[in-house]
Amino acid sequence: MSTILLVEDDPILSETLRYNLEREGYAVINAPDGVVGLERARRDQPDMVILDVMLPRLDGFSVCRILRQESEVPILILTARQDEIDRIAGLELGADDYVAKPFSLGELLARVRAIMRRSERRISVMREVLDAGSLRVDTGSRRAWRGNTELNLSQKEFDLLACLMRNRGMALSRDMLLERVWGYDFLGDSRTVDVHIRWLREKVEPDPSKPIYIHTVRGIGYRFEAPN
Repeated sequence: MSTILLVEDDPILSETLRYNLEREGYAVINAPDGVVGLERARRDQPDMVILDVMLPRLDGFSVCRILRQESEVPILILTARQDEIDRIAGLELGADDYVAKPFSLGELLARVRAIMRRSERRISVMREVLDAGSLRVDTGSRRAWRGNTELNLSQKEFDLLACLMRNRGMALSRDMLLERVWGYDFLGDSRTVDVHIRWLREKVEPDPSKPIYIHTVRGIGYRFEAPN
């Protein structure tokens, strides 16, 4: 049975989500604020964290940032903020997905199932060491380097780089990258790929404005090449 840590300060919403997640077969740990949530995440090592943004004592963005520095536990953010910049901020901090309030219970449960499936597939992948030019990726330790410098990649940036490197020389469509990196049941759109490609180029390219590794294939998507 997979365990989900639910960090939500609204007692009615927390109880409603706990009840329905348990009906789905998950064990649920509740935390009423960000400080307790961080303590429970460290102590109980859940399989997934559902994290509200507007929390007392320590906000959800701060909890997400700290957790991502310490582990790769999947994180789903709940936010009442509708601005795109806030949603992007959560993803950039390392969250796997977000749901904007108010949300339907069906959508939330679908996203939870999708994240759990992706997490299980990632754990089952055998260790690989991928080399291209000055880039090196170790999928077992989930570390990446450019030359002798280790890259600070988010979970999705790492998975996207590994996918591109495995398919060196192939033009991969945005939809294909969404399926392989985010999962076929991801409910976002192709703009997610473009945003993460931009962030990835800023970390792996010597000059992001003139990429030598990750090339845009007009009208299709992206292609990875290893420079001579």
